[in-house]
Amino acid sequence: MIAYIKGELTHKEPAFIVLETGGIGYEVKISLNTFSRIKDLDECMLLTYMQVREDAHTLYGFLEQSEKKLFMLLIGISGVGANTALAILSSLGVEEIEQAIVNEDKKAIESVKGIGAKTAQRIILELKDKLVKQGVVTSKAEIAGGVSNIAQYAIREESLAALTTLGIAKATAEKAIESILKGASGDITTEEVIKQALKRK
Repeated sequence: MIAYIKGELTHKEPAFIVLETGGIGYEVKISLNTFSRIKDLDECMLLTYMQVREDAHTLYGFLEQSEKKLFMLLIGISGVGANTALAILSSLGVEEIEQAIVNEDKKAIESVKGIGAKTAQRIILELKDKLVKQGVVTSKAEIAGGVSNIAQYAIREESLAALTTLGIAKATAEKAIESILKGASGDITTEEVIKQALKRK
């Protein structure tokens, strides 16, 4: 699997770019949000996801990890294909989508062309709990503060991967990480979370 591609932008369009590296030009589909941030660049690095089908191998590119993670969550929903997920990410920003899901703002999701009421409801039902649990976003009723939501998500994922690699049971690691982050200050690092978790009995 191709994790990322770094190279020269030899062709740019709102829906896709060609990224050349090592003498090979990779056609990569992107969201409008990613395009707006790379359109004036000569080179860049994009995180990628490759969709393999019988009739095509398609690369999708993302400037930020948060966009890729949301894309992966969206395509995991029945009825939401890669192109539909990309359309959602092109119409709304990552944080807008996350907040719409958590706050059950069906109209915001339906505002995306091609997304009907049933699909919007399915997206909310399947992703709301995941996003809240992962700490990506908080609901309206929750008080803002502590480590930023996106930063918390990254720290949680990296810490969990490291702890399970070190032999800690996933459930035990998740419980420890949740407890540490709940009382953490805004500048806690992944390394500190892992160290604290390893000290817990």
